[in-house]
Amino acid sequence: MPFSPATARPTSALERRLSAARAAAPGYREVGATRDARLPDGYTHLRRRVHLGHGPQVLARAGRFVLGWGCQLGTGFAVYPYVPVEPGATVLLRLALPGTRWPRLVIPCRVVWTVEEPDRIGFAYGTLPGHPECGEEAFVVSMDASGEVWFEVSAFARLAAWYARLGRPVAVLCQYLAIERYLSAVVEAVGEAATGAATGAAVEAAVEAAVQATGEAITEAAVPEAPGNGPAAG
Repeated sequence: MPFSPATARPTSALERRLSAARAAAPGYREVGATRDARLPDGYTHLRRRVHLGHGPQVLARAGRFVLGWGCQLGTGFAVYPYVPVEPGATVLLRLALPGTRWPRLVIPCRVVWTVEEPDRIGFAYGTLPGHPECGEEAFVVSMDASGEVWFEVSAFARLAAWYARLGRPVAVLCQYLAIERYLSAVVEAVGEAATGAATGAAVEAAVEAAVQATGEAITEAAVPEAPGNGPAAG
């Protein structure tokens, strides 16, 4: 699907954070480990999947949505910069709570692998310094031998920032809730596309609507720093 940058002009603070993220290395050793069925030891593991439907058309619709950052946009994140999902792409996931200017979360991530196969479409990103956790999340749509299509989110992570460790139960709960929202976003987008006259256009419209809905978060003039040495993250 075509990619276009958000219409809003980014702040210099976001540019500085993006430059720092691009220059940084992931803060964990097992880069790319979400490709494997067995996730690495020493982390909290999360794995959830949901049934989407049947057949290659459902796989294609869901795959377009996922590779268009649809999970993140549909959950309320702004993606800066809005670039194609490809290995090495570094982005800031930006979240502002509706009607407030605080807290505003900035989460640096890097795409570590992608897959586009006849029965499997998706990608994974890993955390970068400044993220309160270290680890990976993978977002994969797959079709099994009977033609049933599934969307799965898998993750391994451990808390990195001191303020996240202090609030560990809340941080873990937030991760679970985020994964549930990722699942819901894909289910809703695929369902809407299935009832539309032009399925490809419907998926693109769903992503574009999410871009517009979250675009204002990019334009905020002030980007506060989190306690410690990294940016605020979630």
